[in-house]
Amino acid sequence: MMKILCIGALSVASIHYAQTYPVSAISENLKKNANVVVRKDFTTIQINKINEIKYQVNTVTTVLNKDGDGKATAYIPYEKGNSISDVKVTVYDESGKKMKSFSKSDFGDFANNNQGVFYSDSRVLALSYTPSQYPYTIDFSYQITDENTVFIPDFVPFSATNTSLEEGQFRIINKSGIELKTKTYPSKYNYTSVIESDNAGEKIYSYKNVPAIDDALMLPKPVKILPKVSFALTKFNLEGKQGTLSNWTDFGTWYYNNLVQPVAVSTPAIKAEVAALNLQGSTEEKVKKLYQYMQAKTRYIFVGLGIGGWLPMMPDEVHKKGYGDCKGLTNYMKTLLDEAGIPSNYCVINSNSSEVSFDSDFPKMGGNHAILMVPTEKGNIWLENTSQQIAFNHLSYNTTDRNVLSVTKKGIELINTPSLSAEQSKEKQKLKINLNEDNSINGEGQFVFTGSQYDFNLPYAYLSPKEKNDALKSRIDVLNFEKVEMKDFVNDKDNAVAKYTIDFKAINYSKNMGNSMMFRAVPIFTNSYYKTEENRQLPFEIGQSFNDEYEISYTIPKNYKIDEIPNNVIINSEFGTYTLSFVKNGEEIKVNRSIKVTKGIFPKEKYNDYINFRKKTINTDNSKILITKI
Repeated sequence: MMKILCIGALSVASIHYAQTYPVSAISENLKKNANVVVRKDFTTIQINKINEIKYQVNTVTTVLNKDGDGKATAYIPYEKGNSISDVKVTVYDESGKKMKSFSKSDFGDFANNNQGVFYSDSRVLALSYTPSQYPYTIDFSYQITDENTVFIPDFVPFSATNTSLEEGQFRIINKSGIELKTKTYPSKYNYTSVIESDNAGEKIYSYKNVPAIDDALMLPKPVKILPKVSFALTKFNLEGKQGTLSNWTDFGTWYYNNLVQPVAVSTPAIKAEVAALNLQGSTEEKVKKLYQYMQAKTRYIFVGLGIGGWLPMMPDEVHKKGYGDCKGLTNYMKTLLDEAGIPSNYCVINSNSSEVSFDSDFPKMGGNHAILMVPTEKGNIWLENTSQQIAFNHLSYNTTDRNVLSVTKKGIELINTPSLSAEQSKEKQKLKINLNEDNSINGEGQFVFTGSQYDFNLPYAYLSPKEKNDALKSRIDVLNFEKVEMKDFVNDKDNAVAKYTIDFKAINYSKNMGNSMMFRAVPIFTNSYYKTEENRQLPFEIGQSFNDEYEISYTIPKNYKIDEIPNNVIINSEFGTYTLSFVKNGEEIKVNRSIKVTKGIFPKEKYNDYINFRKKTINTDNSKILITKI
């Protein structure tokens, strides 16, 4: 993933006053649903010139319980060449009494990547502190000077749930003579608002008394709930490369000339590599062969070197070493296509389970991932280059349904990635089950997954047979398995289909009632817990559309007859549809189940309607079939 300068929810004050912060001073409104209360989040940014920006940061965070420890970490992301000074940390107890203090020398210096880094210029200073009591308060401040002025962080109240804010302030002093563009994005749900003011030429943005967002069921990410302010200098510097950011065209031209074209360098070895593949057929066939060849010979590692971590590795380096990060692998794939005479566009995207798109009206450096787009007469082909297992022309749910910055020599074009419908994200389940007199069942099942459900099942491709069985047993824990075995797992990389079969035996499936046995109609179903909320405060989000189709055949013991089967059911709602139907044929009962749900963000007033819809589907899955001994 590409490196981004991440100041996050840090803050700044021009002058650091010695203060104490007793927990008793926190209002009950801010303690509600909070693991931490940010007492103070002040950031002052002084822009001195095109290649110098100074950040003064001061955060004061009260940790109310153990769950809040991770949100009060004192850390400073930095790049080679940054100047860091005035690092101070003071820890207070519940009453506001000073317990401990630290300086820069107490911080450890680490690679700034939570996955571990192979190569990186991106670093982080971090303080390791183990609290001895709760609650406690950490007062943390520092200054950092950066020559890279293309990154100015957004100003948001906080970025995580169960965090509240007493006061946040973002002060900008622009001495550079360069225009600074700003844009305020109000909360769509009126959660809080930003206060703007001017003070002797300084622009000040602030938030006050923002309550915590509780981590409720189906809650949208805070980024979709809270307001923010974005900033961008119209002229900027990145590792000595200066450019303009007044529109996407100018920025795209700079991006292409400085971050794409310089590494679009083939070699005789790469030319020979492509020639040896003897590509034939349609453009799609050629791209597929090249893509799957690239997947087979490379692997993903993180690389954070070169022009602030944004410049891809050279194709020859990836060719020789067989690894790269998203930038390097995407650039390598682009070079292979160039050698085959197939144009493609290097694309920057926000990869996250919560869709975040770029603002077409506010050009700004951003994104955290690189993919490739190949335009063809039949439509765009999308290539995710970091996975050795993902299918050709398939983007995962982390990158669908949002736009990308498609970089060309003519500038940047904002293009939408595919949006997967419920019909495209399907699970097909076909079960043949024998009912046994000892209340157990045994049988076999066939499972087929497409779309986002393909994504959720793709991790099986990386597991050993035993690990597959263990994962399957854990996943389908609604059955009391005596044994379960996954067989014939197939990752169809041509068509983005995952499929497998299972053999299984589960005990205690049916219950005896005199001479009869009763069992539920649907053996494998979601056992999610859905609870209504009378005072829902925020909207809810259905993250992915999906369509499940089950065909279940039960064979009953020979000395039994089918006594009672439920009525067919159809449930319609604005969120989706559900059907369950039954057919009996001699000693066999066929059950057909279908559920289709459409993604979206819905108002809080409809939350209980959705919960009731899902409760009805689960209750119907639990409809009982009765068989009686002859």
